[in-house]
Amino acid sequence: MRQRKGTSKMRIVFMGTPDFSVPALTALVEAGHDVIAVVTQPDKPKGRGKEVQMPPVKVKALEYGIPVYQPVKARDPEFVSLLKEMQPDAMVVAAFGQLLPKTILDIPKYGCVNIHASLLPKYRGASPIQYAVINGEPVSGITTMMMAEALDTGDILDQETVALDEKETGGSLHDKLSAIGGRLIIKTLKKLEDGTAVRTVQDEKETCYVGMIKKSKGDIDWSQDAVSIERLIRGLNPWPSAYTGWEGRIIKLWEADVLEEEYEGACGQVVKTGKDCLYVKTGKGTLAVKELQLQGKKRMDTGAFLRGYQIAEGTVFERSI
Repeated sequence: MRQRKGTSKMRIVFMGTPDFSVPALTALVEAGHDVIAVVTQPDKPKGRGKEVQMPPVKVKALEYGIPVYQPVKARDPEFVSLLKEMQPDAMVVAAFGQLLPKTILDIPKYGCVNIHASLLPKYRGASPIQYAVINGEPVSGITTMMMAEALDTGDILDQETVALDEKETGGSLHDKLSAIGGRLIIKTLKKLEDGTAVRTVQDEKETCYVGMIKKSKGDIDWSQDAVSIERLIRGLNPWPSAYTGWEGRIIKLWEADVLEEEYEGACGQVVKTGKDCLYVKTGKGTLAVKELQLQGKKRMDTGAFLRGYQIAEGTVFERSI
């Protein structure tokens, strides 16, 4: 690709796997850098048909004609040797999915730079986007950092902040941060090359680790307060989604509002049905459910749902586990 005026061309190995990583790869190519290889996870079967699918980063790399490598373990000596032979100036890592050993981290001239979807040192780990919403954070952001052997512990290079909207979902925040990651990595690489990058050691007292989210995280505990449940619904949208049990079936909840009104009854009980809402008692406050999805059916607004299914006042939603 033709080099843009004012940019310096680096030899870069890019390591990433999901949709989140694609804007960063695109930004590197469009900025005129020489992306000499893309490393991603192996193709995997997905969906009901279990058809083998390529990771999104691989799809984009093939569009650009970039060589793609998919090691089961990047730390294998044979693959480490291959990376050394490439002689990259830098490695850029964005949601690759494997921890990198020191033998890889030491290869590039300017080091391995990670694009992380939180304002480190808060929310190290696999699910910072979802937990920013679930925990009601007013802001989140992207951190670029020098990689270290331990997960998300390296020195901070750059950060960019974004405010969360009142109805922010895990999906909408994912898209915002993904786009920011693409912009920020270009700035960070330029600073590394011209020697102006400032490395800030993370304050270990401020750290918070969030692991992989399991589907069971979405099983709503109606004894919690309405605010927490509504955040859970948004944070787990679109995956794995928040859900509850009803007559032996699963109902996913996609949108709800928090009401301060208190009603008599058990937690999880439908205390009122409106034209477009189901009102459910929680441990504190009431949740007005506006969009849901019955197991095996399409998602729909509550009004449309209630025209097809009867959920009477007094019905109690239950935990599924």
